[in-house]
Amino acid sequence: MSISLLDVVALTVNLPEYNLCQGQVGTVVEILASGEAFEVEFSDRQGRTYESIGLRAHQLMVLRFDPAPPCMVAV
Repeated sequence: MSISLLDVVALTVNLPEYNLCQGQVGTVVEILASGEAFEVEFSDRQGRTYESIGLRAHQLMVLRFDPAPPCMVAV
């Protein structure tokens, strides 16, 4: 599944050097390296940014708010 500008994403890894943990939610604010990396902004409940870092796709999971077709799972 591709990642797009303004997608809401969750971290799939811990990043202790940035005080970010797996599961924290951010927004993609820029696409970098021809879509190989993404600038993700992490904000608090008041909308204040507390971290903005470049991340690779494997470090992120796009969150979906609308129903999606059934997932294809290999067995």
